[in-house]
Amino acid sequence: MMDVFNLPSRTMIGRSIPKNAFDAHATSQQKKLLIEVIERMRWINKLSFDTINLTGDEIQEIQIFSLELRKKEGIEVVLELINKAIPYHLICCATYGHELLISACQKHPNPLNTDVAVIDWMFNSPWIFEDQQHFSLNLRKSLDSVYLDICQQISGRQKETLSDLVTTERTRTELQKAIASLKAQIARCRQFNRKVELNIKLQNYEKSLETLVR
Repeated sequence: MMDVFNLPSRTMIGRSIPKNAFDAHATSQQKKLLIEVIERMRWINKLSFDTINLTGDEIQEIQIFSLELRKKEGIEVVLELINKAIPYHLICCATYGHELLISACQKHPNPLNTDVAVIDWMFNSPWIFEDQQHFSLNLRKSLDSVYLDICQQISGRQKETLSDLVTTERTRTELQKAIASLKAQIARCRQFNRKVELNIKLQNYEKSLETLVR
């Protein structure tokens, strides 16, 4: 596993994570998938006041995990499982051969069980080759700022808060789904007037999406 972020040595943990650590939070199907997808997991770094002299209003610790994969398929489900099971904010670096995916997640404690988390949004980078790795952790200001910055890098969008970033990503996804659905309806539609109405609606959605992603 490459040293993705080149962090200070005092942040190093280097501890193996057994795959059965997530059994209490996983269904039988999820347990099977985790074994099929993950070769090995390690807790690589811990960012906290003790290790980098930074704290935060919302985030007190950031844990960095490395995941060496047997296959890519199913990694999104596995990342969600890991993030739900661990209440701390995580940055996961998944590798498959010489390819790398960086994942971060905005989440909040489950009000009924503070040992697990509720996911607000997953930020997953595209797969890139390790020698094209361009993500960085900017250890300044606060842990809130560090985590917001990596989520901004992954999403490619600049927002003032994680909540704003999550709202933008949700809206973008909803618009993309609506556009895909409208295109399918237009392709099936045989009534001219109805087709015109759908095309106008499609153009409005596409304009909204274009404005959002500028």
